[in-house]
Amino acid sequence: MSPDPATNQDLWNEDLAPTSAAQRTWRWYHFAALWVGMVMCIPAYTLSASLIEGGMSAYQAVFTVFLANAIVLLPMLLIGHAGTKYGIPYAVLARAAFGTRGARLPALMRAIVACGWYGIQTWFGGSMIYTLLGVLAGHEIGGAKLAGLGINGAQLLCFIVFWAIQFWFIVHGMDAIRKLETYTAPLKIVICFVLLGWVYEKAGGFGPLLAAPSQFVEGGKKAGQFWPTFWPSLTAMVGFWATLALNIPDFTRFARTQRDQVLGQSIGLPVPMGLLAALAVIVTSATVVLYGKALWDPVDLASRMTGAAVLVALIVLLVDTVSVNLAANLVGPAYDFSALAPRLISYRTGGYITAGIALVMMPWKILESTQGYIFTWLIGYSALLGPIAGVLIIDYYLIRRTELDVAQLYKDDGIYGYRGGWNPVAIVAFVAGVLPNIPGFLNAAFPASFPDVGAGFKTVYTYAWFVGIAISALVYGVMMKGRAAPALRPARSLD
Repeated sequence: MSPDPATNQDLWNEDLAPTSAAQRTWRWYHFAALWVGMVMCIPAYTLSASLIEGGMSAYQAVFTVFLANAIVLLPMLLIGHAGTKYGIPYAVLARAAFGTRGARLPALMRAIVACGWYGIQTWFGGSMIYTLLGVLAGHEIGGAKLAGLGINGAQLLCFIVFWAIQFWFIVHGMDAIRKLETYTAPLKIVICFVLLGWVYEKAGGFGPLLAAPSQFVEGGKKAGQFWPTFWPSLTAMVGFWATLALNIPDFTRFARTQRDQVLGQSIGLPVPMGLLAALAVIVTSATVVLYGKALWDPVDLASRMTGAAVLVALIVLLVDTVSVNLAANLVGPAYDFSALAPRLISYRTGGYITAGIALVMMPWKILESTQGYIFTWLIGYSALLGPIAGVLIIDYYLIRRTELDVAQLYKDDGIYGYRGGWNPVAIVAFVAGVLPNIPGFLNAAFPASFPDVGAGFKTVYTYAWFVGIAISALVYGVMMKGRAAPALRPARSLD
């Protein structure tokens, strides 16, 4: 799309413009491969651990993971529709609801959490290289910690090497990421079966965890407490992909048809996520037999392998972390930063900013200083991202009825300009969706500082994503009713 004379250059650049027919090359199997590539990751692998440690049986844990991903698939398909129909990224789609300037708020929120994950995953990737190189060398590598950094020179070098590997894909753009996901997805599936075969042979079976009952049965340690454990667990599992549920148009804008994005995502997300959870439970169950304790960390497991298996494990884990981090935590903020200042920041420059933040944030210090609370912060972000999803879905389907005037999305004085570029209704709906979750979030993130939060707020927070998306959707739908008639004009889509 070439800008017409009325287009505001502060809202438009080549990367934010609707995709052309020539750019729409993604078929259903590209989306399926994208999700298989993202699902097969270390954090997703270890999700089942938290559920089983919370008292669930293997089957209850796998079902909870599957159900959560089936739930989060719905907003992904709904929001992804706009990306395919109009070829626009998430940061531009948000302008229809939040306003041409107000859309920077949800874009920035999505970018912040992604930058946090990008830095942490980059540190994890560097740590894998460090750990497994030590195994190959037969002794721990490195030496004294560097002043001011808190890590040794070898750790820093491994971190920078992994950062540089990812940077290559940033330079070569979205198509390089698509090819990486497409080619590595089958490899990950093969490796899963190889791992299953390996533990079955070594352990002489699949171990004791599979047969262990849940702790919620009568006579168990947590008898009668299944539902109080299930709901917050389900919310956390939904929150795991809540960020992608927002910026999925960044990918679906390259789809050839709606069928491609719907079929590909439906095949690629819920079932592989459930199967990965099952794989994690089976493999970990076997480690009880092999090592005398449950090893939920695949890096720890890989470090205990010998010979060529260590090298294979290193390569697989590195490819896995690169593909997940780029797709889940790089593409979104790259577009979001571009939307903040399109005249100055392209998609590629936005990627450079994200990678730069990963360096300067020194993620190892964040993890160390917060003692794991960073994950409470990041998963708790679903309390913020749910309300944004609620606003976008209601605006696109009930207010606009899927009809957008694309050219107006790039004009400050157009129908999506509202008041000075901000839609007050969207802000009110967003705040209404967030407020009920704040007390519970503060208690979960900082229990020592906020110990007296009421039981009601804690209960609400266990449903944070669901509460946020429901309240914001209701408030936005009621307040916007009858206000957006000018937007319901013939669509200027690429269909």
